Amino acid sequence: MTKHHLWIALVALAAAVSIATASHATTGVVRVTVAKAGFVLGAGGGKGILTFRHRNYPFTVQGLSVGLAAGGSINKLVGSAEHINELSDFSGTYSVLGVGAALVGGVAGVQLRNARGVTITLQGFKGGAEASANVTRVVITLDPSRSTPD
Repeated sequence: MTKHHLWIALVALAAAVSIATASHATTGVVRVTVAKAGFVLGAGGGKGILTFRHRNYPFTVQGLSVGLAAGGSINKLVGSAEHINELSDFSGTYSVLGVGAALVGGVAGVQLRNARGVTITLQGFKGGAEASANVTRVVITLDPSRSTPD
């Protein structure tokens, strides 16, 4: 490889790294714990942490679901929040489509999307006795005043 080709390869690598860094700036890590209970109609609430741009932001979750739901559970979920341009994009009402089952312990997976285009994808542990396949509306309220460094 000539010096010219090596130089081109290094410039291309630097460009790829800078592009990857820029796209990473709009993705956050989400950890949330939610308690749910219901029979046909379900309700739940919880709290979590959004890690975004080297800071941790606490938030609360409140939701209502309609569909097949029976029992109650505690869900400990981890995932990502993508397409966040500004921190304020994260708060709001999300539409949810999720499926899960638990008898003492199980798994849960859910994807949420709000009107600003933020998509949250979560998976994790579900404890309790519950089966669900429903459509849910979830309201996330961010509390930036209580943020801490990552």
